[in-house]
Amino acid sequence: MRLQLLAALLALAPTAHAQLQQQVEQNLLPPLHIADQPLTRSTLAERMKALKIRGVSVAVIHNFKIDWAKGYGILDDESAKPVDTETLFQAGSISKPVAVTAAMRLIEQGKLALDEDVNLRLKSWHLPDNEFTKTEKVTLRRTMSHSAGLTVHGFPGYAEGEPVPTVPQLLDGAKPANTAAIRVDTVPGTLGRYSGGGTTIMQLLMTDVTSQPFPALLQQLVLSIAGMRNSTYEQPLPQRLRANTASGYYDDGKPVKGKYHTYPEMAAAGLWTTATDLARFAIEMGLSRQGKANHILRQATVEQMMTEQKAGFGLGFGVSEANGVKRFGHNGADEGFQALLTCSFDGEGVATLVNSDNGIQLADEIARAVSAVYGWKDFKPVEKTIHPMTAAQLAEYAGDYEISARTWEFIAKSDHLLFGRKGSATTELQPEAPDQFFLAKEGGPKVIFQRTNGKVTSVKVGNNEARKLTREGVK
Repeated sequence: MRLQLLAALLALAPTAHAQLQQQVEQNLLPPLHIADQPLTRSTLAERMKALKIRGVSVAVIHNFKIDWAKGYGILDDESAKPVDTETLFQAGSISKPVAVTAAMRLIEQGKLALDEDVNLRLKSWHLPDNEFTKTEKVTLRRTMSHSAGLTVHGFPGYAEGEPVPTVPQLLDGAKPANTAAIRVDTVPGTLGRYSGGGTTIMQLLMTDVTSQPFPALLQQLVLSIAGMRNSTYEQPLPQRLRANTASGYYDDGKPVKGKYHTYPEMAAAGLWTTATDLARFAIEMGLSRQGKANHILRQATVEQMMTEQKAGFGLGFGVSEANGVKRFGHNGADEGFQALLTCSFDGEGVATLVNSDNGIQLADEIARAVSAVYGWKDFKPVEKTIHPMTAAQLAEYAGDYEISARTWEFIAKSDHLLFGRKGSATTELQPEAPDQFFLAKEGGPKVIFQRTNGKVTSVKVGNNEARKLTREGVK
């Protein structure tokens, strides 16, 4: 009898994984912490409600293993069906590192080359040469690292019922494409500038040299090998997969017409997946970098992908280092969907998928909660100290400033500034040093005022500098 009671109690007791999961759910953290003030903590349920988010899928990676995975909320208002670990979400630009992984496999097989002119193997379309490509060419290395000098940052997709262009039509900006032609407007290799257009050229190159449809090619080269059994690049999404698929929502909580958009730009934005599958992909790639997996790519190939080429990008992956922690990953945004995938070189990470345009904000808060619970050294709230100023001191910064032919205003309050477009200054700025402020809710970018002969004459917000037009007093 005692053994039966003990067994029953053990069955009811939460596992270590469940305890960690509950701690994450109860400890979402903001991007900013003001020194000497209590750190604000929120529950996942509270933040989902505040951000008008219907559904979330999370998978936590610990020591190159999935520690736990869980779905929260619902697919959509219409069905009210709960999100589970097999619910499909659009991954947006996380499609890119997965697609680049497939391209790198074709390179290993000798079907593509990393550093040759893409036009040499393109068959169904060619990138027009111009004055920028006379000496430097667009290559896969450059498209993968967003340094090819190519245009078109991202894609809005196509709503249900809208005609969908072919990839060559997309690349030429020809109807029914809803984006501009993808062209070279900077000497390749000289500038790091994000281009989903470059990834779309890579997509066409891959299908041209293999004569295979892109979804089937990715299934063969990456998805099936990485164990991503609930993932697909099929666009539009086949009917057979729609029963457990989340619907997209805008940041105001309104639904995307037709539930989600179609993305013929599959390599750049077309992956349907789960948080668990993204975690499996990150684990495979992280272990491959250490020479411990390599089911898809060789160790040296993965090391190249995770080595910075230009402006924070390796090949396909974003790469970073903070507090001594090196990471690879990517975020993503499609119409009504946002996502985050991050994993450290030593196997600590999280994958989060959200069916909302507020998804990245929530995903970042979840990552900070995971960091706190699992003892990561990075993904911490930025700590700021407020430097008190009098109303008279704040009034020196108030006024209208001109940048890019637009007028911005700073309004002095009793202990802070408000900043924004003329007539709509609502962003709160707090002082952290003489002539230097920070965004009260985010911490960055820095807002630095410049003086001439002791008087404030301009302001720099991030990389943008604005000239002061007028002076105003305290309002």
